[in-house]
Amino acid sequence: MRIVLSVVFLAIALFQFTFVDLAFAAEVSNGAKIFNANCASCHIGGGNILIAEKTLKKEALSKYLENYDADSIQAIIYQVQNGKNAMPSYKSKLNEQEILEVAAYVFQKAEQGWQDS
Repeated sequence: MRIVLSVVFLAIALFQFTFVDLAFAAEVSNGAKIFNANCASCHIGGGNILIAEKTLKKEALSKYLENYDADSIQAIIYQVQNGKNAMPSYKSKLNEQEILEVAAYVFQKAEQGWQDS
């Protein structure tokens, strides 16, 4: 009986992780499109054409975004929504879902070091 329950729980867990990964992949794909249309002109390849040290690389995000180390996605969302200094606010240009998708994309690319994958 334990073996059957273990197999059932394992199957459920694999299904959930697969579904979550596919949903996240869709968000990242849409996020890439949103990023390219709205952000890439200043942040191409995770850089920053205006302020060189304030890139979208993980180390810079950790240093310059408040609460990045505690809640990375929320910190990116806050920055996209509100902007700061030379970066404009996008809350009137992008809807909540688009902001979430671009934040997920930026987070994933930062984790990968902005290398093509």
